[in-house]
Amino acid sequence: MQHRIVVLGAGYTGAITAGRLARRLRPEDVSITLVNAEPDFVERVRLHQLATGQDLRPRPFSEMFAGTGVRLRLARVTGVDVDRRTVAVTDADGAGELEYDTLVYALGSGWDDQGVPGAAEHAHEITGRAGALRLRERLAGLTAGQPVVVVGGGLTGLEAAAEIAEARPDLDVALVARGGLGDWLSAKGRAHVRKVFAGLGVTVREHTDVTAVAADHVTTADGATVPAAVTVWTTGFAVHPIARATGLEVTGTGQIVVDRSMRSVSHPDVYAVGDAALAMGPGDKPLRMSCASGVPSAWQAADAIAARLTGGKLPKVAVRYFNQCISLGRKEGLIQYVTADDRAVRAALTGRIAAVYKELVCKGAAWGVANPLLVPAPRRRVVRERADAVAPANAPA
Repeated sequence: MQHRIVVLGAGYTGAITAGRLARRLRPEDVSITLVNAEPDFVERVRLHQLATGQDLRPRPFSEMFAGTGVRLRLARVTGVDVDRRTVAVTDADGAGELEYDTLVYALGSGWDDQGVPGAAEHAHEITGRAGALRLRERLAGLTAGQPVVVVGGGLTGLEAAAEIAEARPDLDVALVARGGLGDWLSAKGRAHVRKVFAGLGVTVREHTDVTAVAADHVTTADGATVPAAVTVWTTGFAVHPIARATGLEVTGTGQIVVDRSMRSVSHPDVYAVGDAALAMGPGDKPLRMSCASGVPSAWQAADAIAARLTGGKLPKVAVRYFNQCISLGRKEGLIQYVTADDRAVRAALTGRIAAVYKELVCKGAAWGVANPLLVPAPRRRVVRERADAVAPANAPA
């Protein structure tokens, strides 16, 4: 019998995990099912571009996984029963169920309104394609001089504010940040962001909390009202809620607690990758929710699963950081170099060359989904005794 591997979610991490496993294991030994609600791969790191009217290249999974043996199941995940090892799904034909021997949970994250009154009703988000398309339509309907407020001064907020201001210089774009503008960056990085924002005409409100969102304005903690024909909410991510409803050990935020191989500490037949997982990086610091963390975690999980099934050696290369890549419109960018545990150092790349660098990173990330092994390797045979022992019921992690 084939060892049944089910991967939930086909973002960067889920798609890479499925593809990498398919290229490491023999198809006669395993079945790999990738469950996703959409038939195309979504380049999440480009959704701010989609929102401002740019068209992204279609990337159908039927082409990306052609000949690999990965089976795409177009369905929405509605539940996971870790005791019965089943996944509940809903597709065009109704409700169904999938059985697994090994599960990879990669449902990722969505936007987090943080419970701020009016945010869910009036703000726009760009954590998914549907949200980006809604914002695209709304921005297209704005007339010159109307105000757009981006709430959140993290990477997503910086990219969204710059992209909107560059694409629509006729709009009045403002960024509201809880801290200082780019306060986690080096002095060179902060100075460059300020320079680009000034050139684009972006108004920055620093050290400001938004406490309420209305249809035409936001309210700040000091009682001020900031006009906003459109509010874009980028204050952070919230993980998919399904994991919290299972018997998996999760954090207070709903992330699945995993070991260094991305294996659940409570259920050894379950792995979690990307934003859905709480994994520790260098310095025993939790990896942040990002593509920079998610892609290496997918490599780690796929290689660990393959090793355990074939009797190979477990991967020992720790996930670490090298830089933070920030697009500031199509002509400007910032590459902030960081330590292994993600702290900014003095070195930074700015300007047009940084924009080109970031574009190459985005293209490379998408290429990596379709080509998850940098160097082709022979597919290894699953050792039946190993497969039977990989996920024994109620076994310790």
